Amino acid sequence: MGFTYLIIFLLAAIPFFEVAAIIPIAIIGGVPAIPTMITAFLGNLLTIVLLILFVDKIKAWQKKRKQKKNGGEVNESEANTSKKHKRARNIWGKYGLPGLAFIGPFFVGSHLSALLALSFGGTRNMTLILMTASLLTWSIILGLAAHFGFDFWLADEDDLGFITKLLQ
Repeated sequence: MGFTYLIIFLLAAIPFFEVAAIIPIAIIGGVPAIPTMITAFLGNLLTIVLLILFVDKIKAWQKKRKQKKNGGEVNESEANTSKKHKRARNIWGKYGLPGLAFIGPFFVGSHLSALLALSFGGTRNMTLILMTASLLTWSIILGLAAHFGFDFWLADEDDLGFITKLLQ
């Protein structure tokens, strides 16, 4: 079972898998809810913390990579026109840092939300606090929904399930 939690931890740490996908998949797959939620939260949080700590080096690496692609030039308008970047910019414009931290993980991913929050003007400390709160909140919501939601809605041999009871 320890290997299972290691896989959950590592997958939650990978951008675009994160807690939003891993927690429901693991719980539906039969892994106990509480350890899954904690493990996925810690895996996702670790990479967010590392990203925030090393954001300057990451930005320099991205700039260098874009220069290589464009033959030495960085076209900022082209670099900032991705759909995810536009969505994050819209969330930032409407709701600020708290909105990007709490809504962003579902639209652009938690890692990109944290990186863009810092590039849009969020401080490291506030970004870390809000991203931690967001990951914790979503981990709990998704874990509870996956655990109770499927038990609640689906029937088993002793229980008819919510939908069947409702229709009787």
